Amino acid sequence: AMRNPLLLLSILAFFISACNSRNEKAIAMPVELHPLSLGIMPTMDVFPFIVAQKSGIYDSLGLKVNLVQFDSPYDRDAAFLTGKIDGTITDYPSIALLQVHHPGGSVIMATQGYFCFITNRQNPINQFDELKEKNIAISRGTVIDYATDLLCEKYGIKSGEINKPEIAQIPLRLNMLQYGQIEATFLPDPFATIAMKNGNKSLISTRELNIHLTGTAFTETALKEKRKEITALIKGYNLGVKHIQACSPKELNLLLTEAAGIPDYIAKLILLPSYTPAKRPDEQDIRQTIKWLRNKNKIPDNYQGENLIDTTFLPRTMNTSANRHAKR
Repeated sequence: AMRNPLLLLSILAFFISACNSRNEKAIAMPVELHPLSLGIMPTMDVFPFIVAQKSGIYDSLGLKVNLVQFDSPYDRDAAFLTGKIDGTITDYPSIALLQVHHPGGSVIMATQGYFCFITNRQNPINQFDELKEKNIAISRGTVIDYATDLLCEKYGIKSGEINKPEIAQIPLRLNMLQYGQIEATFLPDPFATIAMKNGNKSLISTRELNIHLTGTAFTETALKEKRKEITALIKGYNLGVKHIQACSPKELNLLLTEAAGIPDYIAKLILLPSYTPAKRPDEQDIRQTIKWLRNKNKIPDNYQGENLIDTTFLPRTMNTSANRHAKR
C-alpha cells in the first residue's frame, strides 16, 4: 500500500514533465500557425494530445500547443468563458450550460476517457442499494453528476436517498475517498487506478453505463480565427493515436510515467481507452445531455443545443451507438 497518497498528487506534473519518446515526423505545414492553448483535466482523454506534443508531432506540424492544467471543471470553464484558453477538453453538460448562459463555444470532437465508480475500502459497499444515505461526491452540472444520477436511476435509488457533496477538484476527491470522508465517487484514471491500488473498489465504469459525454470544445473566437490551427491540432491528435497504437506495452508505460508523472507500477495497471482517430460527438449523446439538463431545470425548455457541435472540422460518422453495442 502507498504510505503517502499526497505524494501521488505529483501526478499534477502529468502534463508538464518532459517525455523523451521517439520523434514521429509529420509533414511540416508551410503556413505560419499561431499558438493554440488547450485546457486539460487530469484524465486519460488528454493522452493523445500529450503524446503528440511530447513526441514532436506538433512541432513537425508547425503548431505550438500550450496545455493548461486544471483540477476543477469550474476553473476550466471560467478560463474558457473569459477567453484565457482557446479550447478545452470538457464534457457536454458543462459546455451546454456555458452556452445557455453565455453565447459561443462548440464541441468539435469527442474524446475517449472514462470514469470508474470507486467505493471506499473502509466502508465496503458490494451492492448498489447499500449506497442509500451515503456521501457520493460529485462536481455539479458535469458528466460526474450525470453519471451519478444515471447510476442511481439504473439501480432504483431515488435522488433524495443519497447525499451528493460538491467536491469539484479531482485530487481532493481522491484524498477524501482515501481518508474515508466520502463513501464513493466517480474518478478518471490515473486517480481511479491509484484508488484501487490502495484497496478501494471499482463497482462499475461509465463504459459499462454506456456514457460517452466528453469532448474538445473551442471558443467562438478560436473557431473563427484559428481554423488552420484547430485543423492541425486534430491532425496531431490522430498521429498521437497512431503513435500510441504502435507502442509496445513497455513503451506505453514509459510514455505514461513520463507524461503523467506517475510511478511505473501504477502506469502498468492503467487500462487505457481504445483510442481511435478524432470523431464528431454522437448526436444521441448530445440529446441525452440536453434531456438530463432540462430535467434538472438547469436549461430553458427552448434550448435545443443547436450550436453545441461544430460539424465543419470532421466528417459525419456512422451512428456509433450501434457499434458500441456490437463490441460488448
